Amino acid sequence: MNVVVNKIIDAKGLACPMPIVKTKKAMEELKPGEVLELQATDKGSVADIQGWAKNTGHQYLGTVEENGIFRHFLRKANPQEVIEENQYPHTITNEELEAKIQSGEGLVVLDVREPAEYAFGHIPGAVSIPLGELEARVDELRSEDNIFVICRTGNRSDLACKWLDEKGFEKLHNVVPGMSGWSGSIEKF
Repeated sequence: MNVVVNKIIDAKGLACPMPIVKTKKAMEELKPGEVLELQATDKGSVADIQGWAKNTGHQYLGTVEENGIFRHFLRKANPQEVIEENQYPHTITNEELEAKIQSGEGLVVLDVREPAEYAFGHIPGAVSIPLGELEARVDELRSEDNIFVICRTGNRSDLACKWLDEKGFEKLHNVVPGMSGWSGSIEKF
């Protein structure tokens, strides 16, 4: 799996708690939205890194094991993503979107998460345009399409819906809670 990362931490040969200590220090050096790869040989690091990410608010993207080395991928949380409530008025639940997809209804699923998040699991056929690239790539979308915008929790997709609405897109729906609660089929790269 080839995932673009902003920083790689080598914790091979180290036991708990050192992989977490190194991860914490490295995460402080990253900008929000950037991706960290932690390389570890400790099997316990798989559960440790997931728990640490959950407790700190950073996003655990996934782990790949290659020749006894666990490559853990984490995304630094962005304070903008922590919104108490979604503000875009047209929302749809994950279950409602899944039913629409299964019905074969003509729609576009727009995934505004970062490329590493998309690589670790996305809705089949979803268009990947990270929120930070949306303004530059908006011409890849058609304003007349029925667009369902998804991210990890519904917060970045809320921002994307509001921005697209201002640009004249009318058939927009923010998918909540987003990929963090998605139980339908996914593809991985």
